[in-house]
Amino acid sequence: MKINEVEQLVGITKKNIRFYEDQGLIHPERNKTNGYRDYSEGDVSLLLKIKLLRRLAIPIEEIRRLLEGRLTLRDCMERHQICLNHERHNMELMIEMCQKLAEREICLADLSAEVYLEQLNEMEKGGIRFVNVSKVDVSKKKRGAQIAAGVMIALILLWDLFVLTVNSYDPAPLPVILLLTVPATLVIIGIVLALRERMKEIDGGEEDEAVNY
Repeated sequence: MKINEVEQLVGITKKNIRFYEDQGLIHPERNKTNGYRDYSEGDVSLLLKIKLLRRLAIPIEEIRRLLEGRLTLRDCMERHQICLNHERHNMELMIEMCQKLAEREICLADLSAEVYLEQLNEMEKGGIRFVNVSKVDVSKKKRGAQIAAGVMIALILLWDLFVLTVNSYDPAPLPVILLLTVPATLVIIGIVLALRERMKEIDGGEEDEAVNY
């Protein structure tokens, strides 16, 4: 069957189906006539299992180990329970901190943030995490990559401008000017190409489908 049919049957977007294929979790056959992916009932069944595991927040690497037989379902679930219990403990501590702040009945202007930040820092030293930094919005990932590339390109262009400005006052031989500017230009091209690949990498990653469940 075609990917559109699988998307309807399983409730997983085409993007994520291809992502799981790229990750080596599913291996659909290719139609010998047209070369298109031809998904089987087995692929559909496997995608349903992957969907269940991802909804339980099982990491991709753990799913890969399950499929390869390097990890049993029981061991996977027991390990994940430990992680979830740890996260639940973190959530309980955050709820407790929020409750303390609410009970103080103070306005933001009177809040002594330093006191509470120090408490959070001490708790984090003990292994507590108050922000899940792994769940970064895709737009933020893209923005970060674009800003980093933009800053690098701006610095290189400033260098080229500096070289050309100095040369206008005291002209240097053309080979010297080329030696100072051409490598910088090549670096800019490299940055642009790297940024494009990074954008593809971000777009090709797994899509958060929780809103569709």
